[in-house]
Amino acid sequence: MTKAPTELAEEVRAQVKDRKSYLGVIDRLNKASVEKHWEAYADIPWDDPDYAVDPNDPRWIIDPEVDALGGTEWYKSQPENVRAQIGLWRIATAMKIGLQFENLLKRGLLNYAYRLPNGRPEFRYVYHETTEECHHGMMFQEFVNRTGMPIRGMPRALSLVAQAAPWIPLVSTELWFVFVLGGEDPIDYVQRKSLKGGHVKHPLEETIMKIHIAEEARHISFARHYLRHRVPQLSRLRRRVLGIAAPVVLGIMARIMLSPPGPMVRHFGIPREVVREAYRTPENRAHVCQSVGKVRDLMAELGLITPVSRQVWKAFGIWDTPRVRAAA
Repeated sequence: MTKAPTELAEEVRAQVKDRKSYLGVIDRLNKASVEKHWEAYADIPWDDPDYAVDPNDPRWIIDPEVDALGGTEWYKSQPENVRAQIGLWRIATAMKIGLQFENLLKRGLLNYAYRLPNGRPEFRYVYHETTEECHHGMMFQEFVNRTGMPIRGMPRALSLVAQAAPWIPLVSTELWFVFVLGGEDPIDYVQRKSLKGGHVKHPLEETIMKIHIAEEARHISFARHYLRHRVPQLSRLRRRVLGIAAPVVLGIMARIMLSPPGPMVRHFGIPREVVREAYRTPENRAHVCQSVGKVRDLMAELGLITPVSRQVWKAFGIWDTPRVRAAA
């Protein structure tokens, strides 16, 4: 019988309520990173003709169940090769933003590890994760290179502001791991949904996505267990500040990961009203909201959602009733 969400939450709290359990989680993650990992240039058959990237390949055409742009009349009226190129641009931009986020992530993780005392088990796992993220960045960039498209990723102004992110661990490691989840959970949500629904048609995209999901599951697990272990130890003031900062970080990160890239809109001359039709709808807002659902549930479980912080969640358009009972 499937357990109720509240029962699952109680079970998780029991698993990590003491340091011994927390260390056990890290040991299992370390073991998994050693036994099952991938290398960007050893485990992807880049030169296989079946994996070639042709911008006009109809397998890149956007599925409206994954991206609302694919359901607009404007998009459906475009020639097949144009629809394929728009779809490929969208995928490549997601990968470029992904590798840029993971660049920030690696630098932040190393800043966190730099100050860890000798003998801390987190050090080893952080280096496993950093190594895996290096391979993710290489496979994402290789995919982008093979499209031949002028993919930029994050807007320039946002990219400049984002350079401050790796310093967050020096101020608050708890906020840092909320940032980590804000970058990883929305993409994980979309990728799992795409694979499960059979919406990924090209073998190269599918291979990259499967590798990314498998290893990100460990990274997400570490961040979640770290927060479960650390947040209960924070002072009341720091918990309140974290509770307010979390929806700000998550609201911004989710939109960076899921919003349509401006260069794509300009390159293909997508009308503004089409962008509004696709992305400024209740359905798309619900999509963004759902993409941070697991993190929102975690924040509730940790007692970080209060009447005040709930208003911040709502202001950023990512509020929904958590599926778990808030911690006492």
